[in-house]
Formats: sequence, C-alpha cells, structure tokens
Amino acid sequence: MKKEEALALHLADNNLILGQRLAEWCGHGPVLEEDIALSNMALDYIGQATLLFKHVAETSGDAKTEDDWAFLRDAWDYKNFLALELPNGDYAFTIARQYLYSEWYNLYLIELSKSNNTFLQEFALKSVKEVRYHLQHGRDWVLRMGDGTEESHARIQKAVNDIWSYTGEWFIPNTNDTDISATGICPNVESLHQTWMENVQATLNEATLQMPVSGWMHKGGREGKHTEHLGHLLSELQFVQRAYPNSKW
Repeated sequence: MKKEEALALHLADNNLILGQRLAEWCGHGPVLEEDIALSNMALDYIGQATLLFKHVAETSGDAKTEDDWAFLRDAWDYKNFLALELPNGDYAFTIARQYLYSEWYNLYLIELSKSNNTFLQEFALKSVKEVRYHLQHGRDWVLRMGDGTEESHARIQKAVNDIWSYTGEWFIPNTNDTDISATGICPNVESLHQTWMENVQATLNEATLQMPVSGWMHKGGREGKHTEHLGHLLSELQFVQRAYPNSKW
C-alpha cells in the first residue's frame, strides 16, 4: 500500500469508528434536538469514511471494495485513534471527546486542504465544512455544561479529565506521516499542537473548567494496538456483513 493510501485508510478508520459511536446515541439523546444533531454528525463521519474507503479500494490494486475495508477486517487491522473507540459513557463524556477531537480534526483538515495530493486536498475542502459545525456544536455544549449547574460542571470536568490522556497520540507522527508531510502531501501533526492547546485553553477558561495536567499518554491506535472496546464495537458494526456475506440491499 502506498503511503498516501495508508494515510487515507487511517482517516477512514477514524471517521468510521467515531461515526459508529455517535450513531449509538440515535434514539437515546438527552433531548430530541440533540438526538438529531448527533445522528447527523454520525452520518457526516460515515460519509467521509465512505469516500476514503472508496479511494483506497480504487487505488490499492487488490480486489477489495470499500465495504471490504469497512466490514471485513479484524480489530488489529484498524488504524483509528484510541479515543474514538472508547464507549460513549454519559453525555458529558461524548461531548468532551467530540469537542477535543473536533478542535484537532478542524486544524488538520485546514492544513490538509493545502495538500499537493488532489484527492486529499478535495476531501479536506469538502469535509472541513462539516467539521466546523461539529466543532461549534461541541464547544457550545462544553460552555453550557461547564458554566451551568454544579452537576453539569462536575460531569464535564470529569469527562475532560478522563479523555485527556487519549489526546496525545493525535500529535505523534508515525514514519509514514513523517515521510509524506515532508513532500507536502499531509500536515505535520506536531505543528498543530500549540494552536490546539491554545484553542482548548480558551474554551475551558470560558467554561470555568480546568485544563488537565498533561502526563503519560495512551498511544498505539495507528499501529493496530487497540483497547478491548474496539472488538465489541466491530462485532456489532460488522455483524450483518459477516452473517450474510455479499448480501445486497
């Protein structure tokens, strides 16, 4: 697999797994408006994943389709960030993850839109329009919960604290990233860290929340080293395709 395809697969896995997690809120949102909002964001991520999987299928040179990449791999073959596979928890945890990741993904797509790879550039230009909304939605809820009641403040603070140790791997380039960022294909994720920290700090300050102290960080998702939660997620995501292979709807 070419290095550009490996990057596309990583982004596809991120989108598919986060989309699946958000889809789990369908019918369970705290209010109807949020039920619809999270379902729409799930569709955005799965739509982005479809574009990326299709591109990988068309350029990889093997016989796999986009559905093969999505539904017929084992957990260790997925390259998504660990934070995205964690269970949704309460609504505060989902919002904290969504906000922090959207801050990162928005910055990443802005830089990816400058790529000299035509497909990745066009993908970024299209996707960033959706992610700006995700970022606004997540930030608004962090502010509402942080500067809300005593309970909402405590819940969102705990959620930010709990997810924080999973954010470090978002800024660790692997060898593939290092090679292709040097040629202008993708951004250097290390360069995003300072701006991300400043944006998050500003939001947490406004929400009267404390920035967690950065220490040891989880990593390994890019290398296929996942938590136990991904296997459970995939067993549900992949059930129909594996139970009824090659079925058509």
